[in-house]
Amino acid sequence: MTPDVLKLLSLLLQYPGEELLAARVELRGAARELGPGRGARDLHRFLDWYCAQPAAELQARYVETFDFTKRASLHLTYHTLGDRRQRGMALLNLKQRYAAAGLDLLDGELPDYLPVMLEFAALAPDAGLAALARHREALELVRAALHEATSPWAPLLDAVCAALPALTKLQTRRVRRLAAEGPPFEEVGLEPFAPPEVMPVAEEAS
Repeated sequence: MTPDVLKLLSLLLQYPGEELLAARVELRGAARELGPGRGARDLHRFLDWYCAQPAAELQARYVETFDFTKRASLHLTYHTLGDRRQRGMALLNLKQRYAAAGLDLLDGELPDYLPVMLEFAALAPDAGLAALARHREALELVRAALHEATSPWAPLLDAVCAALPALTKLQTRRVRRLAAEGPPFEEVGLEPFAPPEVMPVAEEAS
C-alpha cells in the first residue's frame, strides 16, 4: 500500500470536521489519481457516498459509529488491553516511535487512534505498517464490528487489513475470545490508562 493511500485512509477515518468537509471533492479526485489498485472500487464507492452526505448527517453518523459504539472504537489498544496499566506503556511506545519519525500529535490526541497510526505509516511506511501489524487483532475486531453494522466505513478497514499479514490461527482464536468477552480490565489499584508522558497537559487555572 502506497503512502498516498495510507494518507487518504487516515483522512477518511477522521471525524469529518469543517476542513475535511470542504475538501471532499479534492479527496475524491485524489482517490481517482491513485489508479485501479486493490480495493480501489470500494474506495471510490465509499467516496461517492461520503461526498453525497449532508454535512450534519455525515458527522452524526461518524459519532454514532465510532464514538458511541465501543466495539468500533478507533483507539486500537483499548480492544486488546482495555484500561489496564499495560495500555499506558503501549501508548508511550507508540508516541516515542512517532517522535523519532518527526510526527507530532495534536493536543489531546492519543497515539493509538487509527487515523494517527495511518498517518505515521504514510510518513514512515516500514515502521508504520509494522506498528499496524502489531495491532492486527484490534483492527480485525473493529472491521468485524463495522461489517456487522453494515457501516459505510467497513471497506476502509478492509483496505487497511488487506495491507497487513493475514491473521494466524492463534490471532484468530484471540480475536474470537475478545469479541465474546470484550477488553480485559482490572478493578484493583487502577491507575490512569496513560502515563503523564502521553496524556495532554491540563491548563492551569488563571
